Amino acid sequence: MLRLSTFVLRHKAAVLVAWLAVLVAGVAAAGTVSARLSQDFSFPGHEGYDANEAIVRAYGNGGPADPLVAVVGLPAGTTADSPRVRQGLRAATDRLAADPRLRVRVLAPAASPGDGDLVADGGRVLYALVFPPYSGGQEAPDLAPAVTAAVRPALPAGSELRFTGLDELRAEAGSEASEGTGVLVETLAGGLGALVVLAVVFGSLLAPVPLLIAAVSILGTFLAILGLTELTEVNFLVQFLVALIGLGVAIDYSLLVVTRWREERAAGLDREAAVHRAMVTAGRAVVLSGGTVAVGLLVLVLLPIQFMRSVGYGGLLIPLVSVVTTLTLLPVLLATVGPRLDRAGVRRRARAAASGSASGSASGSTAGSTAGSAAGSASGGRLWTRWAGAVVRRPWLATLAALVVLVPLGLATLGLRLGSPAADALAAAGPARVALDELERAGAPSGVLTPIEVLVTGPAAAAPERVAEGLRAVPGVHAAAAPDAPGWRRDGSAMVSVLPAAETSTDAGKATLARVRGAAATVPGARVGGSGALDADATSATYGWFPLMLAIVSLATFVLLARAFRSPVLALKAVVLNLVSIGAAYGVLVLVWQEGYGSEAIWGIPATGAVAMWVPLVAFAFLFGLSMDYEVFLLARIREEYDATGSTRDAVVRGIGRIGRLVTSAALILFLAFASLAAVPETDVKILATGLGAGILLDATVVRALLLPALVSLMGRWNWWLPAWAARLLLLPPAAAAAGSGPSGARGDAEAPVEPGVPSR
Repeated sequence: MLRLSTFVLRHKAAVLVAWLAVLVAGVAAAGTVSARLSQDFSFPGHEGYDANEAIVRAYGNGGPADPLVAVVGLPAGTTADSPRVRQGLRAATDRLAADPRLRVRVLAPAASPGDGDLVADGGRVLYALVFPPYSGGQEAPDLAPAVTAAVRPALPAGSELRFTGLDELRAEAGSEASEGTGVLVETLAGGLGALVVLAVVFGSLLAPVPLLIAAVSILGTFLAILGLTELTEVNFLVQFLVALIGLGVAIDYSLLVVTRWREERAAGLDREAAVHRAMVTAGRAVVLSGGTVAVGLLVLVLLPIQFMRSVGYGGLLIPLVSVVTTLTLLPVLLATVGPRLDRAGVRRRARAAASGSASGSASGSTAGSTAGSAAGSASGGRLWTRWAGAVVRRPWLATLAALVVLVPLGLATLGLRLGSPAADALAAAGPARVALDELERAGAPSGVLTPIEVLVTGPAAAAPERVAEGLRAVPGVHAAAAPDAPGWRRDGSAMVSVLPAAETSTDAGKATLARVRGAAATVPGARVGGSGALDADATSATYGWFPLMLAIVSLATFVLLARAFRSPVLALKAVVLNLVSIGAAYGVLVLVWQEGYGSEAIWGIPATGAVAMWVPLVAFAFLFGLSMDYEVFLLARIREEYDATGSTRDAVVRGIGRIGRLVTSAALILFLAFASLAAVPETDVKILATGLGAGILLDATVVRALLLPALVSLMGRWNWWLPAWAARLLLLPPAAAAAGSGPSGARGDAEAPVEPGVPSR
């Protein structure tokens, strides 16, 4: 790190010009990258995907695309059995069927055998399924005007025509607003909250510097994403992750380096010497932290699913660009304008140091002297020193208090159900919600919004009505039909439409889908598709690999941290606590969204009943890395203090005292970024933001402020155990094992290694 900081400070002008060019190019890229992103969620090689591909090839519509549902309310005294209504609806059906883009499940019972199930409320309410043309993952065309033009003239006076469907409900919730300028607005909101926190932390004009680093990092990442779109398809979720997670990560890294630089300046080093010292200490922690975030995202890159890999690729760029920006641009700013920007902070620290010295001299205890020194440091604080002292004095009580919070949340995680949110949770108001409510009040189940599509080929295609009759008898099926119309029979194949009573995202709907698949498997040439089949296969494909991915990521992280901390015990503890923290975050998702204890009160959205398949995986990938930031920040400082003192208890107290305020501030900044992300109208993104925000808060408070110091205190010298054979496996020099202390009582009191030429306090 010394070589890097020396090189950077020798070429200040070149570094500034290079990053200015990146900033300008990133601004241009941010305006165009959104249009280059894909909204496709494909899972090739699985039955549901392959069936949907075959349906789209043969019919040009349906498959993975959920239908538009037209809901017709007839006037009082009129039902679907009225001759005038029958005749008009038959004509409307013919007009709709003439549009080659569409495949229509007809309105009236008289139009085709087996379609009487499309009538509700004694014939007063009718509904039709209009399968849209496949749009390749892009925004589907608005079919409502064409359907209105065909159906409205056929309806009796006083009839009402409304539209609903999953896409319409999502649009009503404002998913389109989650693109384009929405990302900028949310990022600015998160940045404003971060600026307030930084102003409190620094108390000087240094506060905007981490925000500047974050802005350059985010725009640089968008520039890299633009280049990535030339090589592979990148999912639209990446733009949210880059903007808001990039904001939090870059500020975290900058906060760590700036805090250490101020601490070294307060110890008497000049501006450049303080930069070198901060880079050797905090800079190493930044590299380690960025590495752990990147390792966590490997769980996405290694998955055999294109859109998840693209999210992983994009996510990997966030910490990497942030690390490079922090270790190159930030040292130049600190060595040039840093002292002028921090004048107010210097005066404030001088007053705090005077107060702390008085406090330290008034008390002869270690905690008192530590409090005095911490009061004069940017990252220290008497409050955190006292807190850490209380934890190490009563570690069992602190452990119990942490478990009281974490265990119930972990148990709630066991009830996690994966799937798309229920239709009722997608929109709280609007025309599509009104149409859905009308449909359900009339007695039609919401499962009609997620039809199961069965493609029949071979001999069975000559009589698909028999297939429909067999599927109609499957438990959980509300209706099944094989319309005799050109849009449903083509090129030696036929389509059978199965309407489940429950949405296929629910447990009941998934069970119905499994039974339909079992029944269809007995028909030669029959394949089951639809959005529900695709989601079921996606979940199986994704989480079938998850245990292996988890093992790989955990092992890689363990090796990385064991080398960095020179302690297998600390590394194992870090990995386990990370998993505990993520499990607790999942429990929050289950309680707040799946069960609805908070979603309706905060966002006005009822319980979803399930969590979108991709949300826990993306949350894991980012939380595993982001929460490891705090682990690295704390344990790196505790390790440094232990090397200086040889006392585990003193290392915990001094380490928490110096770094606790930083971790709290960093967590608050990340939480504000995720709160901004929760403002996105898309329900799934709100759920992701909730998981990320809850995970960060739980990790920085319950796990890092209670459980971690308590366990380190309880483990004592076991924390520093590093036998020679372990050092050899980790490719550490033999001196590392000799310096480590273990249960045998050997004292590891060597100073933390300092690179040649780095000023020491």
